[in-house]
Formats: sequence, structure tokens, C-alpha cells
Amino acid sequence: MAEAYSVKFESNQELTLRDGTKTYVDVFRPDAAGAFPGLLQRTPYDKSSSGSRSGTLDAVSAAARGYAVAIQDVRGRYSSGGEFYTFVNESNDGYDSVEWLASQPWCTGKVGMYGVSYVGATQWLAAKSKPPSLKGIAPGVTASNYQEGWAWQGGAFELGFNLSWTVGALTAANWGNLSRRLPLTEEGMESIIKAKDDLNTGFAHLPMREVPDLQGGLAPYYYDWMAHPEYDDYWKAVSIEESHSEIEVPAFNFGGWYDIFLGGTIRNYARMSSLGATEDARRGQKLVIGPWVHGGSPMSVSGEYNFGTRAAALALDLQGQILSHYDYWLKGEDNGFVDQPPVRIFVMGENVWRQEDSWPLDRAENTRFYLRSGGGANTLNGDGVLSLDSPNSEPPDVFAYNPLDPAPTRGGQLCCDPAFMPAGAYDQRPVEARPDVLVYSTPPLERDTEVTGPVSVTLYASSSARDTDFTGKLVDVSPDGYARNLTDGIIRARYRNPRTSASLLQPGQVYEFKIDLWATSNLFRKGHQIRVEISSSNFPRFDRNTNTGAPIGTDGDFVSALQTVYHTAEHPSHITLPIVPRG
Repeated sequence: MAEAYSVKFESNQELTLRDGTKTYVDVFRPDAAGAFPGLLQRTPYDKSSSGSRSGTLDAVSAAARGYAVAIQDVRGRYSSGGEFYTFVNESNDGYDSVEWLASQPWCTGKVGMYGVSYVGATQWLAAKSKPPSLKGIAPGVTASNYQEGWAWQGGAFELGFNLSWTVGALTAANWGNLSRRLPLTEEGMESIIKAKDDLNTGFAHLPMREVPDLQGGLAPYYYDWMAHPEYDDYWKAVSIEESHSEIEVPAFNFGGWYDIFLGGTIRNYARMSSLGATEDARRGQKLVIGPWVHGGSPMSVSGEYNFGTRAAALALDLQGQILSHYDYWLKGEDNGFVDQPPVRIFVMGENVWRQEDSWPLDRAENTRFYLRSGGGANTLNGDGVLSLDSPNSEPPDVFAYNPLDPAPTRGGQLCCDPAFMPAGAYDQRPVEARPDVLVYSTPPLERDTEVTGPVSVTLYASSSARDTDFTGKLVDVSPDGYARNLTDGIIRARYRNPRTSASLLQPGQVYEFKIDLWATSNLFRKGHQIRVEISSSNFPRFDRNTNTGAPIGTDGDFVSALQTVYHTAEHPSHITLPIVPRG
């Protein structure tokens, strides 16, 4: 067993960045002679908070295990000077911070990083800049691209996340620091607290780009995100995906099936495993995905659903796995960690952990389940069917999408205010009762059926509008009717062709729409049903499409849209599910 050290704590150590900005660091390190590997957390969420000190990794425990742990307020946050602007400074600042830690007399010169969400972004962005002392990272529940899968998804603005995160964690919580730079007042503080406590008003505000709560220099980045709906140079400069082939460090990636950054977590692992710049970077990738919502130490309950005691991060000993990762890469211990299967997933429905050699699973068989009906798939009481048999000639399904009455968000991959948008698994029947939601279900399954891997919907549809949205959702229906959401997605019609400029629709023309539902792992038990929901809104998770074709965020008007979904031999709308054979 590794030696247990007494721990020495040093607060507010000054770390000066290359442009002269002074930031501050709390250090937990062994109270002993000699040098120890460094672990760095660069956070916008207050280095002195209990979440920063003991959430993802307990700083005292790690120091007692022989690590020098440094927790830093990034520039413009809490104790640190300078102006905070999301992402743009984290590469250079990360480089400087890693090398500062490596240069301390009590550090061996080898540094790892850790943390979740934006703290995961600070790790990947630091890795882009290649600080020579950075030997590994442990990013959790974080993205690979800060346009697609962070601020935007499928061309839709991630309104619920963007506004709740910016108003709460980035602005109201950092008011003291902002007040040192901006002429803020007590009335202003009351106003931002009111906005945080009444997010529904902010969600409903039109035009979207004119929401008043964050103006006056409080969060200029929020308005910049909205002004850049396409993947342009603004986003490319900070994208991790642009740099996977240049990043040289192994990474312990972890995420949740109900996490808002699930797609990016998986992409970071998969792309680094094949494209990483060194053999160590490629073979050193790990991926852990639990049935978790967004957070640093997830519990066994996601939403209103209990996945069992062993589902929790604590039961999995997630912190112990992170430290084993660093015992190997920073201390050189021959602990066999790197030789273990690289992927560990929680199979929902069966509610067990399983190790895998790859992602996606090589043995998974991509299988089409076709959307079929007699033209009346509206609501869960309609005639929609999900079938392995392709359609021949069937009447289309039609529904009206009214932006003034959008289909509501009910659980799912969400962040960051559970008072307004609780994340995780919830019964979807209240949503499925709406006439603007098409519901397609298999008959009760005759055998257990496992779906593990990427999920996508191919939809052939037309609209009376020049621009609109289509949404898809995968659901597990138990014999008592409980409809548990698994994963969902959206496509904005003008961005139906990824990474190309906006292209509006010709009303009435049939188009193919690909809806990325990211991924899941779920065992549909015998007697359960596989269900797919199709609609045109998931609000406030995503902004409402006004259907007018105006630039996103600028429109104060609405137009209702008549949506038509086709399922014929020529237009076989379907969902593709990775079916895993079971003995």
C-alpha cells in the first residue's frame, strides 16, 4: 500500500500568467521532504468551494496519497485578476499554469489535470498548447467542440443550458469579481438574482439576442455564441476536434448517459484513440459512462429513476480510478491500469457495469427500425408502429408545430438549473399525450434486446415553413406503460447539411433529415417496447424555431408550421439502433 502522508495546505499562492495577469492557487501537498507529481485543477467555480476541493477528486486524499494538488481560479473568476471570457484564454493560461506547478521545488516536474464540465475544457485546451510537463488529463462530462455539442446542437441553440449556466454559475456567482472591473450596483445584483430565479421569463424572451439580463459587459460571450450559429473561425480556434491529432497526452474520460456533453465525451475518447499524436496518447485513453446526469460525483438516481446502488460514482470508486490513472502515468507504478479494457459502460435496464475493448462495440449490428402508421401516429394513443419491416406505401403523419405552444422538455441530457430543467430519466407519457408528438412503438418484445452504441434517426419530411426543427427521442416502455427516455436529439432544417452554410427549405418539398441522438446503452427487457418520438420542439432545452427563416435569435414573430413525416418505399423514415447479440 502507498505511504499515507500528512497534508500541508497553502492558500492563495500567486501565479502570474504571461501577460502579467495574477491568478491565485490553493495547494494541498504532502507535508514531507522531497518532490511529488502535481495535479492541477483550473476552475471558474471557486477554488475554495467544497465542490472544487472534494467533488471529482478529494484534494486532501490525493495529497495524502503522494500528490501535490493545486486548485486555481482561472482568470477573471473569484480571487483571480483579469477578464473571463469562455475558452479563449485557456490554452495559453493552461500552459503557463502547468509549467508553474511543474517548476515548484516540491513537484517532480510531472503534472496531470482533472475536473469536470468547463474544468474538463480547461484540460483539453491546455493539452492543445502542449506544455512539456503535462503528462495526462482526466476530463469528465465535457465536450469536444464548443459549437456543436456545447452552445449549439444540430443547429439549434442550447437555450436552457446556455442561459441557466451563464446567468447562474458564470454571472451571479462571480458578482464580486465582476464588481472589481465593472461599475455594478446592488440593484444590478438584485436584477441578476431575479433573472436566475425566473429563468422561464428569460427562456421566453424575444428576440432571443436581446435578452437584457446579461448586457452591460456581464457576459459578452453569451451574445457572441448566439451571433455565431455556424462552425466558423470563432469556434475553430478553440475546438478540441481540430487538434486531436496533435494532442500528446493520455486521458481518463468519463461521462453520463444523461449528461449534456455525452456526445463530446465519446468523441474525445474515440478520436484520440485513433488520432492521438503519440502511442501513449492513443493507448492511454479510457472511457467510463454511467447512467449519470451532469456532475462531478454522480449518484445512482438520475431524474426520477433509481439505477441501483452500484450505479453511483462512489460505488464505482471513480476517484480511485482517476488516481490509478495517475499512479501509472505520473508515478510510473506498474499497476496494470493501462492494460485493462479501455471502456467501461453501465448497461441500463440490466443495471450492470461492463468492460469493453472498443467503442462503438465491434459486435453491435446497426439495425433499422422503420416508422410506420396508417397516418395517425399522433400521441401515444395513435397508430404509430416501429417495425423491422420496411414500408411500401402508407399515408404520411401530419402535425402542426406552433412555436407559441412548444413540446416541453421533460428530463434528458440537461444542465444547469434543476429547478427549471431537471435532468435524467422521467416518464414521457405527458409529452406523448400531445397531438404534435408522433409516437412509434414496437409490439412487446419477445426477448431481451440490447441497444448499445450510437443512435440516429433518418427522417423524410416536409414543412410548410422555410425553416423549422425536427426532434427525435428514444424511449424504453415497460409493461405498465412507464416510458423512460434514453436519449434525444434535434436538427434545424436550415442546417440539415452539416458544416455548410444555412439553406432554407422549399415549403412542401420532401427532404432527408439526419437527427443525431448521440448514444445509449440499454437492455430492453422482454415484454418492454422500443419507442421513438418525433416532434418539432423540445423547449426550453433548445430554442424554439420561429419558422420564419429569419437569422436565429433576431426574430420576434412566429409562424406555425404544418409538418409531414413520410414512410414509404421511396421515403423510409427510420431509426438506426446498434443491436448487441446476446446468448
